Formats: sequence, structure tokens, C-alpha cells
Amino acid sequence: MWRHIASNALTFLIVVLFLLAGLVTWGVNSYQAEGPLEEAICLRVESGSNMRRVSERLESQGAISSASIFRLGADYSEKSADLKAGSFLVQPGASMAEIVDQVTASGASTCGTQIVYTIGVARTIARVRDLDPATSEFVEMARFEPLSEEPPEAYLSAKQAPDTEFNILVVEGTTVWQVITSLNALDILEGEIEDLPPEGMLAPDQYEVAPGTDVETLVNRMLAAQAERLADAWSNRVDGLPIETPEEALILASIVEKETGGVDEVRTVASVFENRLRQGMRLQTDPTVIYGVTGGEGVLGRGLRQSELRAETPYNTYVIQGLPPTPIANPGLASIEAVLNPEETDYIFFVAKTLDPADGHNFAVTLEEHNRNVAAYRALEAERDSAN
Repeated sequence: MWRHIASNALTFLIVVLFLLAGLVTWGVNSYQAEGPLEEAICLRVESGSNMRRVSERLESQGAISSASIFRLGADYSEKSADLKAGSFLVQPGASMAEIVDQVTASGASTCGTQIVYTIGVARTIARVRDLDPATSEFVEMARFEPLSEEPPEAYLSAKQAPDTEFNILVVEGTTVWQVITSLNALDILEGEIEDLPPEGMLAPDQYEVAPGTDVETLVNRMLAAQAERLADAWSNRVDGLPIETPEEALILASIVEKETGGVDEVRTVASVFENRLRQGMRLQTDPTVIYGVTGGEGVLGRGLRQSELRAETPYNTYVIQGLPPTPIANPGLASIEAVLNPEETDYIFFVAKTLDPADGHNFAVTLEEHNRNVAAYRALEAERDSAN
């Protein structure tokens, strides 16, 4: 009798184990399989939320087949504690595993309402935009200049919404004065910077902020980022450069930044200036003269006068030898790396190819070749002037 009972118990146990194994296999397959979502959605994860709330929201929106399996998969992969707040674009057919990875990775929002403040060389612009999940494209709802215009209603509404993301984009080539003046004026930041940081030391980048962020805290992030970039690039510099310190590298990078305007030729432009330094030639670049005239406060808004080009000032590279005493703007990482790893060329001249700065430059080794390039550019100017 006892043998019979033991035999039945063993059989029952084996059946249970097989069922459990099948259940586990089914759960794993469900967790990794293509999901039921037919159209992209924007999933908002609030600060302080948890996997239960997220899984239930996903299930109610038809993005996953089982909230329980979603949570078990997150627990088993040890990612439940890594849940990030933000707005996440969930694509059609996304598996539970892919969604868990998305909401536990960087925390960078990929959809929802954004307010982006772009601090540029000429002006600062605030944009309100929404990401359309169906097209994965941002739709601009409003734009204005916060330093000179009243905010529109769409901005005021978005600013009060609990799930709006705020970003401050600092463009390459801005000056410290331009950045600090704009930050002090933004209504989502608190506090004010009175003493300007050193020129060139605010890293151009996009910074996510929360309303009420202290201006000084944000500026310290920018300073730390630029210091780290400069230190890393300096440690990886090539041999034989005509610059001796990281500070000189930052100065030259700021000049390259202003001369290239984002065109993908920074290493070539860097080589021109470094060839000039090696040969003892003056750098002869307008942006340094302009900085000497404006002090980095705003845009000159006119051409340089002959008296300004002849004046002996620390920033007039048509007169002085070598580098000016400070950077003339905040250079981006590409320009910093370019001056510390320039292209190997013999060029010592360059001039714009066309009237559009985005078209880049013509480079030359000899003065004769350079004069031909300049003549071609002057012809384009004359053609434009005659047409107007």
C-alpha cells in the first residue's frame, strides 16, 4: 500500500515539475516575444513610480499581454530597482523585455512634451514641442525669444504640466557672456550668476533640467564637463603640436570653432592655424578681432572697420604674433579634439567656397593659389550685390 502511495506521489510530483517547467518556458517566451501593440504610444513614468504601476498601465494600453509576466521578467533580470522616470516611446510590437530595458536604461525621455531653450550665438529661442508617437517626429507647438518676448499660452501651459521635460541647449561658439545672460533670464531657473566664469569653459551641450534648478548648479555642470573634455583630449594629443598647455589648446579650439561654424572640416582648419604658428606667421583671423571689439557681449552686427583691423589690441591677430590671451568662445568637443589631433596638411591659407558658410572653405598652400580662391569668392560677392 505504501509503495502504491509513494509511487502515485512521485508520479504527481513529476507531473507538477513538468507543468512548472512548461509554465516557466511559456512565461519566458511570452516575455521575449513580439508584443501586441499595434501603434506606438508614449509611456509616461512618473517620479516615484514602480513596476506594478508601469505594468498595469502598459497592459491597459494594450502594449503587453500580461502585467504579471512583465513584473516577473523585470524581477528575474534584476532591473525592477532601476526604473527611471521619464517619457518613453514604445514602438509597435515591442517585447516586454525590450520595454523593461527601455524604462530602466538611461532615463532619457524619447517622447512627450518638451520645452527646449536654445542658447545660440545670435539669440536665445524657447520651443515647445510634442512628439507624435505615430510618426516619431516632433511637432512644434510654439516658439518665442524669452529674453525679449512675452511667453505664449502654449508655453505657459506646458511649463505647468507635470510631465513636461525641460532641456537647455548651449550651441558651440557662444560666449560665456551670452550663455550666462540667457541662463539668468530663463524663468525655470532660480538664482543668478554675477561674475562670469572664464571664457571658453562652458561646455556646449544639451542639459536636462528641472524647474527651480539653481543657475549656479547648472553652470558648475557645464564647467565640469568642459574641464573633463579638455583634460581627456589633452591626454590623447599627438606629438609635435605648436601649443604647450591645455589653456592654449582651448584658445585655439575657440578660434577654430568660430571659423568653421560646424562644418565638418575642423581638423583641416586646425591644421592651417597650427602650420601658421609653426612658421611664425600671424593667425590673421577676423573672429578674434571681433571679440576684442565686443568683449564677447553680443554680435557685432557689421563688418570690421579698417581702423579695428589695424589697432594694436591683444585680440587683433592681424597685428599680434601667436594666440590671443583668452578663448573667444565656448568651443565644442570636435574643435577641442581637432586642435590636439589635426589633419596633416601643408595648408596655410583658407577662404570660404561660397557665400553660404555651410559649404566650407577652399584651402591653399601658396599665396598665389590663395589669391585665386579669394578672387573667386569676391566674384560671388559682386554677383550677389549686383542682383540686389
